[in-house]
Amino acid sequence: MHVLTYDYAKPTDEQVERMQRVRDAAKVFDEVLERELPAGPDKTWAIRNHRTTAMWANVAITRQPDGSPRT
Repeated sequence: MHVLTYDYAKPTDEQVERMQRVRDAAKVFDEVLERELPAGPDKTWAIRNHRTTAMWANVAITRQPDGSPRT
């Protein structure tokens, strides 16, 4: 794992815009999950994992494949 993997990578203005588009799309899908899935542990699991995926998608915008910050 790259030495900077756990460091904060301040996003550029362009990355912030990309991250917002990812968050907006994630919110739309969350609304579908909330509306369409029946209550229960599977719904909870699906929504929690979707939140995790959305978070890591934003991290990916600011990182190189080796974990180092994008410039």
